[in-house]
Amino acid sequence: MTTNKIFDQDCQQCKRLFDFLCEVKQKYPDYHARPVAPFGDQQVELLIVGLAPGMHGANATGRPFTGDYAGILLYETLYEFGYSNKPTSEFISDGLQLRNCRITNAVKCLPPQNKPTTGEIAQCNSFLAAELQTLPEQTVIMALGTIAHQAVLKAYNLKISSAKFGHNVIHNLPNGRRLVDSYHCSRYNTQTKRLTKDTFADVFRTVGKLSKAE
Repeated sequence: MTTNKIFDQDCQQCKRLFDFLCEVKQKYPDYHARPVAPFGDQQVELLIVGLAPGMHGANATGRPFTGDYAGILLYETLYEFGYSNKPTSEFISDGLQLRNCRITNAVKCLPPQNKPTTGEIAQCNSFLAAELQTLPEQTVIMALGTIAHQAVLKAYNLKISSAKFGHNVIHNLPNGRRLVDSYHCSRYNTQTKRLTKDTFADVFRTVGKLSKAE
């Protein structure tokens, strides 16, 4: 797919995902069940890249990490570090606003079992690549999980082997930009303590130091 768009509400490029969303919409008529747009400011200090919309979260509400378990820790932490006006994100009209921050996903549509295929990740990557081109030079990118990390590398035409994912690890990107990795704030990772409130906050502290150094 060749595009310079950062988002397409009507995208149907991945047949498996489109067919799945049609099934979901029949089962849950009130759900958004379409590609989910990036959310936040246009000019940002921080871009957070997630994996894909969750079934009863972004896929239902139409806003990244809104209404699902993975959003609890994320929005709490964004608020604590001054990136939002509220510590919770429950529905799209709840008045939440992000400051100097935007949230996007490597894959814009809900995948079955929360697992996009390699082809689907690649198909959607041009949207992320276009979005990265719109960012101010000083923007720090935070990747939530390995797939988001690899999607950022791909969007910069870098080899996956050029930077290994690691929690709170900083990677240099073209044009002086920085990528900081974090374990995904999923239910599994937080309940197993792979990611805690403190270790997630550490990543935001790293981002803050990088932003101040620019």
